Amino acid sequence: MPGFTIKTLCASTWQDFAALVERHNGVWGGCWCLEFHPEGKERGAHRREAKERRVRQGTAHAALVYDGESCVGWCQFGPPAELPRIKHLRVYSDSAQAPPDWRITCFFVDKSYRGKGVSSIALAGALQEISRLGGGVVESYPEDVTDRKVSDSFLYNSRLAMFERQGFERVRRLGKNHWVVSKVVQASAGRPSAEGPSALA
Repeated sequence: MPGFTIKTLCASTWQDFAALVERHNGVWGGCWCLEFHPEGKERGAHRREAKERRVRQGTAHAALVYDGESCVGWCQFGPPAELPRIKHLRVYSDSAQAPPDWRITCFFVDKSYRGKGVSSIALAGALQEISRLGGGVVESYPEDVTDRKVSDSFLYNSRLAMFERQGFERVRRLGKNHWVVSKVVQASAGRPSAEGPSALA
């Protein structure tokens, strides 16, 4: 996918992220990618400010996909304390083992870029950033769409097959069509990148 690059969500990329959200009316009815944070249940216009505050404090993580200078998608990740409000939480908690080091909770892609592999690039970028941040056990909760037609707008945690292509393994079923998947990511030798783009082909 020549032309796509990855940057981390941080103070210097906030405006690019915000522009993508604003182009889509706040995303999912004004979510502002706050739903999985502890305060995500609270609705209202304050969510933009709350997300920006988290970004500037370093308590919100995402790999942002760029086409040139424009942010066109993201993959949100973070430790469980940062992202505790996962879907199917009661079912998850009934059989949960030791918590993972990291969770991947949602994806979003600009409507003009859907079907172009942006989510896959965003996932690879998130794993790269997790490696730079020390690695560890990474968990996510994608949906199995085998023999089912599901609108991209509902696949907030993307597809099971995409995760399996990037080395995740099924751990257990979560609800009717979702799965807990897991992968161990090794720490990279270098220090975390604050904002520098990295090309992903």
